[in-house]
Order: sequence, then C-alpha cells, then structure tokens
Amino acid sequence: MSTVPRRTALDALHRSLGATMTDFAGWDMPLRYASEREEHQAVRTRAGLFDLSHMGEITVSGPGAAALLDHALVGNISTIGPGRARYTMICREDGGILDDLIVYRTGGNEYLVVANAGNAQIVLDALIEQAAGFEAEVRDDRDAYALLAIQGPESPGILASVTDADLEGLKYYAGLPGTVAGVPALIARTGYTGEDGFELFVAPEHAEGLWRALTEAGASAGLVPCGLSCRDTLRLEAGMPLYGNELTTALTPFDAGLGRVVKFEKEGDFVGRKALEAAAERAADSPPRVLVGLVAAGRRVPRAGYPVLADGAVIGEVTSGAPSPTLGKPIAMAYVDAAHAGPGTPGVAVDIRGAQESYEVVALPFYRRRK
Repeated sequence: MSTVPRRTALDALHRSLGATMTDFAGWDMPLRYASEREEHQAVRTRAGLFDLSHMGEITVSGPGAAALLDHALVGNISTIGPGRARYTMICREDGGILDDLIVYRTGGNEYLVVANAGNAQIVLDALIEQAAGFEAEVRDDRDAYALLAIQGPESPGILASVTDADLEGLKYYAGLPGTVAGVPALIARTGYTGEDGFELFVAPEHAEGLWRALTEAGASAGLVPCGLSCRDTLRLEAGMPLYGNELTTALTPFDAGLGRVVKFEKEGDFVGRKALEAAAERAADSPPRVLVGLVAAGRRVPRAGYPVLADGAVIGEVTSGAPSPTLGKPIAMAYVDAAHAGPGTPGVAVDIRGAQESYEVVALPFYRRRK
C-alpha cells in the first residue's frame, strides 16, 4: 500500500499561495497559508475559502437506496426530502461509531454520502457489505469530486455574485444543483465552522477555475484562503465533534451526547439497533461521562488525552483543545464524569504536563453565531 500522500486538484495552487502543507488522513493538505488566527477571524467576521477535497464521496442509488441507508445507518434516511441533507452516523453491531456522515438526497433514488477522509474506505466497504439483498448500487465517487467550502457572514453575498442559483431559498442542510462561475456544482448550505456558508461539489478539473473565481469575487469582502488548522479551531468553538477525538468506535452516539441522531422509530432492523437500545437505556438511567466545554483560567493549552481532575482525582479526559481566537483563552472539549459535568462545577483542572491548571466547565458550544 502506497504511503505517498494523495494530492487534491488544487495542490499546485496551494503551493503557489505559500501554504504550509501537512499529511492529513493520507492527503497532502494546506494547514495554513499565513496566520491561522487571521484565517480564523476572517471566517468569523468576513469569509474564508477551504479545499475539502479529501472528504470521501459515496453515491448510493437505485429503488432500494433509501432502504439500504435506513438499514446501514442510524438515521431515518428515507424521510429526507429531495434536495435536503441530514447529519447521521454509521455504527458497528456493538454500537461503536464507525464515522459521522452527511447524507444528501440528490435525486429521487440517489443519495450522496460524505464520509470523513480517514474513514471513507471503511464506510464504503461497510455500505457495499450491507447492500446485499437491496436493490441499490454503492459507487465510490471520491475521484469524481473536488470539494470547496466558502464560509463566513460574507459568503452568501460573494457566492451570489457568481451564481444564478437561489441562495436565499436554500435552507441550512439543503443542496441544489446549479452553476457557479460557469461550473456545474452541487451547492450545499452546510459547513463545519459554526458560520453560514456553502460547500461546493464540482468535477476536479473545474476546481482551480472555481477557486480563482471565488477568490476574485471575494477580494473586496475580505475573503482569504484557509487551511485545516483554522477549520479545527472554528469547529471546536462551535462545539462540533471530530472523528478520532470526540467520536470513536469505543463510543456510541449516546456516549457522545448525540443520541438524537439514532432513530429507533424507523421501520425494520438496522445495524447496531440492539446495542444502541441498550446504550440509550444506560444513558437514561445513569449517564456515563458527558462531553463538556472547558475554558482556561490561565494561558496553557490542553491537548487531546490530557487528564481532567477534580480534587486530585481523574474525572475525565480532554478530547480536543486549542487557543480560542474568539474567546481569547484556551478552550477544550472533554468527557467528564456526569457528577462534574454541570456548568460552573467547582474545582475542575486539567493536568498539563504535571501542572494542574484551573478550568471552568461550560455548556457547549463555546460560540454561537448571531442569526
């Protein structure tokens, strides 16, 4: 198996812009272009442009496509209306989370499943395995798409200047086919930043032209290119989980506080149903550790894996941590014992390389945009 990172259709462009590149889930991706803090603030106040072509696209189609997805995923996929999208998960039989996904209904019997880059092959293999007995085709479309995201309060105006698509009528978690800067695209009002914004699925050969058109259209509005580093601090402030940090095969959706995505009311059996029913009962009776926000009293930054303490005893573990450009303080998400999960719980600290640093327990998210 090759260990050489894959490159997106925009690789040469990123390098020409001076991007610092990094290996992420087997892809060479831009980490930052200049300052991640400036890129973060641009998305919060103006707009940022991301290359997300490392994400994994899988098309599921045919008369039995909805039934297959209802069986393979925990969500009620058959109730997604045409042109709409839904956040969901795919779990193992034991209820452990294989990945969190967005599923778009792109046609009558056609769905686009978007998996995280590091899990795309796992999700593809699972869907192919589950497809036996269903009148549905599962197709690996990872090479068929490049994915650009324009995020931030100025993004609707910027995108509107280069498309005739009805952006005002495009709701959150919806997608429509359209033309952007002369390029055919699936235009989705989705994102991973906590801001309004759009994700644009296009053919790889159109990616560079679209990037340049959006860059030109957004110049006067302060749009900047953004890397994965600021995408991580943006999603952390917005309290959005990251697979491998807040979500793993060792956790069920109920452990992660995301039991709402599991739809027991749908017809028929689905992968992991029995284990998830048991997990739901456990969570209702005596919740295990709870995902909370932590805000630092000092300046030291917690990282994934650092112990969370109360009165010297370990009560949890940090899953993600970073300096928050918006709050001006280090923040973290952590799983902590339910008894210490209430906002304002006193005496909570994080062990940062042997020093106990005080942290305030807060409800997630840290940041919520003004509508």
